[in-house]
Amino acid sequence: MKFSTADGGTVEVTRVGISFDIHVRDAAGRTVATVDMSSDDAFALMQDLESLNP
Repeated sequence: MKFSTADGGTVEVTRVGISFDIHVRDAAGRTVATVDMSSDDAFALMQDLESLNP
């Protein structure tokens, strides 16, 4: 799953076994952060982000 950010960056979420990799890039394509997250934490984060979208 890949999302675009308001400033032209991207957030890519990829399942890796029982966890997820979250890879954040800026508008120029440079890596800002890479996070390995459990599936429970990833789903909780997705719900939190969805609740911010009116």
